Amino acid sequence: MLAAIATPNWLRARKRTQATRILEDLRILDHATDQYAIDNGKTGGVNPTFGDLRAYVKTGTVLYSTGADIFGNSYGPFTVDSVIQVPGAAFLSLSDVAPSSFWSPY
Repeated sequence: MLAAIATPNWLRARKRTQATRILEDLRILDHATDQYAIDNGKTGGVNPTFGDLRAYVKTGTVLYSTGADIFGNSYGPFTVDSVIQVPGAAFLSLSDVAPSSFWSPY
């Protein structure tokens, strides 16, 4: 009986942690895009690749290695002076624990 109570709560907490991880990745990539634009004199509308942004992401992290979220969905496209969007598949997978307001402004 205890397992019947604990398991759904554990699964929900796990999904919420995954959503938080993706949100943090989005913040990192948003800052990386801004720093890339500053360092390279780029203006709004320029579309850097993840390879361009990799220099602004901490080495040794999963994000640095893959450029993808925890489900394997690629982040991007990246545009200077535009907010990066949550990958659609990740949004759908986590919508029961992370509503639209959770992802704001991404």
